[in-house]
Amino acid sequence: MIELRKDLVLDRWSYIASGRGKRPKETEIENENSGDSVCYFCPGSENLTPPEIGRVGDEDGWKVRWFPNKFPAVESELKKEVNLEEDFYIKNEGFGFHEVIAETSDHSKQLANLSKENICDVLRIYAKRMADLSQKDGIKYVQIFKNSGAEAGTSIAHSHSQIIAGNLIPRYVQEKISAVKKYGKKCPYCEIIKKEESSERFICGNEKFVAFTSFAPRFNFEVMIFPKEHYRNITEVPEEDFDAMAEVFQKVLSKLGKINAPYNFYLHYAPEGENLHFHFEITPRMNTWAGFELATESFVITTSPEEAAAFYRE
Repeated sequence: MIELRKDLVLDRWSYIASGRGKRPKETEIENENSGDSVCYFCPGSENLTPPEIGRVGDEDGWKVRWFPNKFPAVESELKKEVNLEEDFYIKNEGFGFHEVIAETSDHSKQLANLSKENICDVLRIYAKRMADLSQKDGIKYVQIFKNSGAEAGTSIAHSHSQIIAGNLIPRYVQEKISAVKKYGKKCPYCEIIKKEESSERFICGNEKFVAFTSFAPRFNFEVMIFPKEHYRNITEVPEEDFDAMAEVFQKVLSKLGKINAPYNFYLHYAPEGENLHFHFEITPRMNTWAGFELATESFVITTSPEEAAAFYRE
């Protein structure tokens, strides 16, 4: 059984999911019958994944496909409630939904080198799954994220994103919500967006979305992508604006793709009843956290945000 355990003192949680250790570590698996290498996420291997939830395409082929994770970090058949009654040894069942989005049927391509139209499809699916999973009983937060490259934690090379919907609001999101509340009714991110559009950290933008490097990053070349309008969630973005979001995404990721940089990205939004300007954070994994970073949660950065922005703009 998957367990959810709270740190004995800190407000920090861990998922004890032993089954995740059985997932394939290689980028490909061997076909038992033929000895040929077979990718879990390629067309023709649909039987190697759990039954699909949906696809972009038809029975003759698909462009994007999403399905439950075969080796989940959470499970939907477990208890939904989080019990906090113990003084120290607090543990619960790891309830939730864990899904995979295969972003393309082409094994040779990554999200960084897909067309703007393909990226737009993926972003629309993010919004669709966010809306659907948020409605499920017991779900308090839906975390969309992507691991690209071994250094970023991916175990299958075929381009894909993941979603984990669970019964906890992440501490990092709670910290952002608390920080925003200090500004009263004014959204600090709305002000920051206006300032960063004319700063040395500006990367690119259009009428609807903007990308800039983080002023005080945790990782070299860290990027923030925001809608200019104050939307609390990607589900609030008008259908006609997804093209503009995909355009900014493509420009940033294509630069990382050209240097084959491993990266993670994730979406943060406002949980029910809260107010947070939704955004994506892209964190290239070209520097390694060492003892100082782990001990202090302060970060030594060797490429300034201004230098990083110039790289993205080139």
